Amino acid sequence: MKFTVASAQFTPTKGAVESNLDRIVDIATEASKAGADLVVFPEACTTGYILEGGVNDCALWPNQLVEFLGARAKVFDRPVDLALGFYEQTLGQPYNSAAYLSITDGEVQLLNVYRKVFPPTYHVFDEERFHSAGSDLGLVQTKLGTLGVLICEDVWHSILGSLLAIAGAEMILVHSASPGRGFADAKPQNLLRYERMLQSMSEEHGLYAVISMLTGFEGGKGMTGGSMIFDPSGDLMCQAPLMEEALVMADIDLDQVRIARQRSPLLSDLRGKWAEIIRMVEKTKW
Repeated sequence: MKFTVASAQFTPTKGAVESNLDRIVDIATEASKAGADLVVFPEACTTGYILEGGVNDCALWPNQLVEFLGARAKVFDRPVDLALGFYEQTLGQPYNSAAYLSITDGEVQLLNVYRKVFPPTYHVFDEERFHSAGSDLGLVQTKLGTLGVLICEDVWHSILGSLLAIAGAEMILVHSASPGRGFADAKPQNLLRYERMLQSMSEEHGLYAVISMLTGFEGGKGMTGGSMIFDPSGDLMCQAPLMEEALVMADIDLDQVRIARQRSPLLSDLRGKWAEIIRMVEKTKW
């Protein structure tokens, strides 16, 4: 399977759901015309990331997201998939979620909603006060292949990437809104950490890794940008600039996943030991 993926980083208007969705459609249309089959957007891109107590007013039920995009979907003249972060309305606290949608002939199909497993509440973060935590693996079957989904801090916990690879993911999409922290180098330290994490994940498991980063300033915090795409050998295919809106694209060939895994059979070894690992986990004392 060959296709083109785009990672879009942009600055949403805080709390302006409809205008942000209009921008998402505009960016996706631009990417589609340039050949993208999948466009990945950042965490919380429909509203902005730092809403705190205002999140309830801007959160969407998944069917509302489908309706919003459906009203705008006729602008696409070819099939395209969208993966985007949004705050999901529930009967309790909202979730920090990511939707995977497929658009064909003006029709929008919702294939998956993933809920962030690790909402951080430390340093500059205060998510757990306002969001519930998800508890399901972010695996989605698409016409482009088997994809995994993570949101921001989820990728800092390498176990989730490993679980997605074990479950069959050939590409992992990461939606992120990360305030810049640590400025001793040319890039913020947290962005350098993301580079290392995605490179390690893609190289260890022989899969493509795509991260879309929010940009702009919210609550006095500057979101880094620097969106990236890595190939199954852990090589950086492209990276967006820091602190500005951008669209980067890469051609994907899932045969390279098979080749990378044959060359370095770490995932095969992990699968072969999986029953033993489960026994180790069950015997572990917390």
